[in-house]
Amino acid sequence: MCRLFRVRYLAQRLFFFNTARYIIVSGLAFLIFYVLLKDKISFKKLQLKYPTLTDYKREILYSIGTIVIFVIVGLTVFATPLRAHTMLYENFGDHSWSYWFLSIFLMIILHDAYFYWTHRAMHHPTLFKWIHLVHHKSTNPSPWASYAFHPLEGFVEAGIIIPIAFFIPFHLSALFVFLLFMMFYNVYGHLGFEIFPAKLHTHPIGKYINTSIDHNVHHKYFKGNYGLYFLFWDRWMGTYSDKSEVLLAEVEGRKAMEETSVFETS
Repeated sequence: MCRLFRVRYLAQRLFFFNTARYIIVSGLAFLIFYVLLKDKISFKKLQLKYPTLTDYKREILYSIGTIVIFVIVGLTVFATPLRAHTMLYENFGDHSWSYWFLSIFLMIILHDAYFYWTHRAMHHPTLFKWIHLVHHKSTNPSPWASYAFHPLEGFVEAGIIIPIAFFIPFHLSALFVFLLFMMFYNVYGHLGFEIFPAKLHTHPIGKYINTSIDHNVHHKYFKGNYGLYFLFWDRWMGTYSDKSEVLLAEVEGRKAMEETSVFETS
């Protein structure tokens, strides 16, 4: 009975954490860019048309399912005998603070590689319609699309916890920071607006950063730009889409026209 209580308690905490990070991060981005600033920045939207209410409902509904799946995977790893075989450490003294930060960086690097190859695999015609099509129904994604996965894809996405847990020594606090960073970046990728300066795309380092423009192009054309945080794998494997540069030029052109219009009317 005591063990059952602990599992239920952990399940509640995991559900609360995953739900809170989705609602707060996605909801805040939606409120700012799609409600409060909509009239002022519509010309900056990557795809000028806004998603419909039906799109938002679909994205949120599938996201709730993904949250449940993240809880199931978390319980499997941390509420079963598997926990004893993970590289989780509970005392901060077991590793230095510098390693604490390094562990988060290692999680990000591992996740980016994991995401690129699983994402690219899900675009294979045999798998796409069964696993990844649901996510790509958001051809013009909103922040709510960040978790909108078919249940099968939900397990793939949540599966990153497994290699992290068994290959990287980590403290739970570092894992939570990583999961928050993942949520923020996922929402940014589906934001529908670019918040980074245009120069980032041509910078020697910046050109390896996966931006909202890059991921928006992926949603619009279903091909290329398979990375999550970075474009290393896309550039190395020849899957980077030059349509990103086209969209960037289009958005910058709209910005220039808007600035000119404001100047002429002032």
